[in-house]
Amino acid sequence: MRGIWGLALSVSALAIACPASAQTLREAMIEAYNENPQLTGERANLRAIDENVAIARSEGLPNIGVQGNYTEFVVQRQDAFLVPDRAVTANLNSSLPIFAGGRIKNSVRAAKTRVAAGRANLRNIEADVFTQVVAAFNDVLRDEAIVQLNQQNVRALETNFRASSDRFEVGDVTRTDVAQSEARLALARGELRRAEAQLITSRETYLQVVGSPPGVLTPPPPLPNLPTEPQVAVATALNNNPALEAAERAREAAGLDVRSARAERLPTLGLVGQGNYFNYLGSIDTSLIGTPIPQSGQAAQAGLSFTVPLYQGGRPAAQIRQAQAREGVAIEQVTATERQVIARVRSAYATWQSSLRLIEAAEAAVAANTLSLEGVRAENSVGNRTIIEILNAEQELLDAQVRLVTARRDAYVAGFALLAAMGRAEAQDLGLDGGPLYDPVANYETIDKAWNDWDSRPAARPVATRTVDAPAQTPAVAPPTDPQLQRPVDTDPANPSGDVKTPR
Repeated sequence: MRGIWGLALSVSALAIACPASAQTLREAMIEAYNENPQLTGERANLRAIDENVAIARSEGLPNIGVQGNYTEFVVQRQDAFLVPDRAVTANLNSSLPIFAGGRIKNSVRAAKTRVAAGRANLRNIEADVFTQVVAAFNDVLRDEAIVQLNQQNVRALETNFRASSDRFEVGDVTRTDVAQSEARLALARGELRRAEAQLITSRETYLQVVGSPPGVLTPPPPLPNLPTEPQVAVATALNNNPALEAAERAREAAGLDVRSARAERLPTLGLVGQGNYFNYLGSIDTSLIGTPIPQSGQAAQAGLSFTVPLYQGGRPAAQIRQAQAREGVAIEQVTATERQVIARVRSAYATWQSSLRLIEAAEAAVAANTLSLEGVRAENSVGNRTIIEILNAEQELLDAQVRLVTARRDAYVAGFALLAAMGRAEAQDLGLDGGPLYDPVANYETIDKAWNDWDSRPAARPVATRTVDAPAQTPAVAPPTDPQLQRPVDTDPANPSGDVKTPR
């Protein structure tokens, strides 16, 4: 897919002449991949999940601690001849579990399984972010085209209104014709304002998702490897969809939690050791008994600690039942996710296919309405058509052109959503080359065998870019470049040369 995607971008770049500052869909995806806060936040969340492995494994490692005390015996008993006035004591305690009924082993396995689920969730977020980028990119292209069409329509209706006013002055049309032209022009100006507001919204959404304002956007490249049948798409999704993989991993981890809970009823065995030190700081008076008493000393013990739980008030059984219930939730979540993936794939496939048919229909409608408009103008010039029929033909052509650009947007977004649902819309699949890709395994390998209590990372810092300094977006657009969406502005059948008349 990487090669096909790159070839598609190269062909698109050669086929479409764009300014040097134009931004491609690939560039927008790279920027979002590196700086989208939803994605960078999920990476940080996965690093937190990685730490659960080290936390679970620490239960099976030695536990060593030192406790110290300094004591002043302020009031002594009258018969306490050998009690010191002060003392310093220190105790060294250590323990190492040897057998815990499988609780530690299953806890580590469950933590590792949840790491795999977290990686799948990261892939799913990545695909969702890319889908948002594709939608935002195509929304801007669509709304720019719609603004251009409405601007063109306003210019056409302004010319038509001026022509109608001129013809009214010479008695060629009635006041009603002029009023109809004026009313349609007012409505067109209102639609232009609405289209401009929608364009601003789409550009602000693009800024939110990508992290920088959209410049001149190039048409996106063709989508690669789209399926020919919905069954093929569903089969691919069931094998590759990251959300489904995450749910399956969560189910496995829940099963390991049940095993870990069962271990709470089993015996435990461990090594224990203890060392003691005392120092009375010369505060014992030995003159009363005439025998030297040691003022300091040490001792050490080592052995096995064996625990057999007999009754714990029903707590282990409750924990097992709770873990089993949560496993049931995880099992049902797999089914729910599977249903969601299947529905998403089939819906995206249907939307994609219907949008392709709509593109064909809209292209035919644009061609037919263009011909119809020309015919109505010509017939109006000989008195067979009225001004309102010209205005209606203008509106029908505009509607067909808007449907065409909307269908093109819908087809592309649905096609990419289909790839995402199939598990084929991640950075590796798309071959993004804006620097090294994020490797979730690298962080895991650094902490997998970590045992140092004093190990830490640098303080967390922002990764995603802020957009507070970005300027507010405007509805400014360049002239349209698609010939199929262009038409002559002049609508005066009495002025075939196209010269705009100035009203007297």
